[in-house]
Amino acid sequence: MAKVIMTVDDSPSITKVVTMTLKGAGYEVVEAGDGKQALAKLKASPVNMLITDLNMPNMDGITLIKEVRKDERFKWIPIIMLTTESQDSKKQEGKAAGASGWIVKPFTPEQLLAVVKKVLK
Repeated sequence: MAKVIMTVDDSPSITKVVTMTLKGAGYEVVEAGDGKQALAKLKASPVNMLITDLNMPNMDGITLIKEVRKDERFKWIPIIMLTTESQDSKKQEGKAAGASGWIVKPFTPEQLLAVVKKVLK
């Protein structure tokens, strides 16, 4: 059975690239446009991994990670930040919230898949 990955981003073009890359590698993909939508979808249908942007309307990526980590069911799922933010302070904030990894946009499909394979066992 294919692993299910949720991608959370308010940019339709990024979502399209991430979804195509993951589906091409054999993963199932669930899409959400912001953190609130992601939480609702996650509670309805758990996933094996979460890939989220940082800057989004309604609920940003850091808040989303904190909310996900509060739920015992999702405490250990890998969460990757996929964002334009590259400052160490932001990375530390993401790590403190519970992020498993960080990819800076722009990225290549190969980079994305390498990180996914590394953290999704």
